[in-house]
Amino acid sequence: MPDIKQIPALINLLDEPDEMIFNRIREQLLAIGNPALAPLGTALENTFDPGLRERIQGIIRKINLETVCGELAEWRQKGSEDLLRGFILVTRTNNPDLKEEEVIVAIEQLRMDIWVELHENLTALENVKVINHVLFHIQHFEGNVQSLSEPQNSYINTVLETRKGNSLSLGMLYMILAQRLQLPIFGVNLPQHFILAYLTDYGIVNPTENDVLFYINPFTQGAVFTRREIELFIRQLKVKPDRTFFAPCTHVDIIRRLIHNLIFSYNQIGDPEIPEDLKNLLKVLE
Repeated sequence: MPDIKQIPALINLLDEPDEMIFNRIREQLLAIGNPALAPLGTALENTFDPGLRERIQGIIRKINLETVCGELAEWRQKGSEDLLRGFILVTRTNNPDLKEEEVIVAIEQLRMDIWVELHENLTALENVKVINHVLFHIQHFEGNVQSLSEPQNSYINTVLETRKGNSLSLGMLYMILAQRLQLPIFGVNLPQHFILAYLTDYGIVNPTENDVLFYINPFTQGAVFTRREIELFIRQLKVKPDRTFFAPCTHVDIIRRLIHNLIFSYNQIGDPEIPEDLKNLLKVLE
């Protein structure tokens, strides 16, 4: 069992010039895992040596990745009902110091802002109008059309801070809020775009396209549309129609898509390391 009392001494040895000795020190810190993260973070803040910073950052990233993989596996095994939890875990791969409680509080505040405008006599369309008004007109969330492929669009903390996101991150936020308000709004894995479906009822098991009242596009401020418009979109893409383009998908499917989006984004900007880390998350969800 690794001795956490060794952490300060091991960190002090991270500038060891002998690569073989350094690798042994690194392996000991990796074996200690989470308890080493805070001291490593402090060491990172207190050094300006580029080589040492790179070593510390690599160890932090590895420990954080292994922790997130374990928690994501547990999330799936327990039913993956809480989409926000999956969203937070993926965000933590890039933000080890993410203050999860602040994210949860921000989501709850948005939920309350919407809740005070709702009442039981509203129709499905009226419910959507309320969400759209709060999210897009009062809180000013919007699609980041200028930097659509930027990786930060896919992290929940950045979306909450900047009020900008892509179709998937905005759709996830919309869906998380709706479901916390017991509104039957679920994600649909449309090619090249993520949309939402408003169902006839919240508690439907394995819903199909026949259970959909209408569709919602959070990227265009919650515009409502029909199946016919999806059919036209698919025809323009020259993609063979599939029932999954019209029916709700699972939370695991959504998190997989989030990870794939991030891999694509980081490859676009020429970052080779982070996509490899993210592929480990995909393995957990296979």
